[in-house]
Amino acid sequence: MNPDEDTEWNDILRAKGIIPPKDEITEDQVMDALEEIIAEANSKKLDEKDLDELDELEDEEDERVLLEYRQKRMAEMQAQAEKDVFGELTQISEQDFVKEVTEASKEVSVVVHLFKDQYPACRLMNAHLSTLAQKYKSTKFVKIISDNCIHGYPDQNLPTLLIYVAGDLRKQQIGLLGLGGMSMKPEDLENLFDTCGAIVRSRPAHSEEPTKKQFSIYSSSAALSDDEDSDY
Repeated sequence: MNPDEDTEWNDILRAKGIIPPKDEITEDQVMDALEEIIAEANSKKLDEKDLDELDELEDEEDERVLLEYRQKRMAEMQAQAEKDVFGELTQISEQDFVKEVTEASKEVSVVVHLFKDQYPACRLMNAHLSTLAQKYKSTKFVKIISDNCIHGYPDQNLPTLLIYVAGDLRKQQIGLLGLGGMSMKPEDLENLFDTCGAIVRSRPAHSEEPTKKQFSIYSSSAALSDDEDSDY
């Protein structure tokens, strides 16, 4: 009689304690054993390789990670290029406003300048907006003579900016108050637009493509040491 056989008689004998219980292996135990075998096999393969072979593995891993990074950046750049369709300050008419601002602002951020050329502050605003339009080509910059936008709009409120984001009027900026007055610089407007969410800032310099050393799976300790050194 084999006490390890799965027979009804053996089950009765085990239940009465006449023969010892049969050892059972759980699924978790099987998986643990398989993982241990695989780990030992991988470790053995690495132990059998010399320094040159290990360097080749490192280079292959670096190239794979760098390739993935480049592909990701290319996809990001392509997506951004599809959004960068403007690039200049465009003058619109009263008839254009609904299409060029109201409807367009549902898809892209729109900055509208209500102006009159006879005012130096308006000319200064247009100059800076032209500069920023070239820099932030995914944001739409337009200007419109104030009377054509709002009939009877008071000249003392010029220049006026209407900033639309996601279809809503996010900000109404009247005059140059808080922007540095006639000493206003493009950076003052840039900060205003950034606060409103109307522009997307450039990527910081430290986010450039990583080096092989930073991504190496075999020289991670070296990489770590380097890292230390109002509504309208």
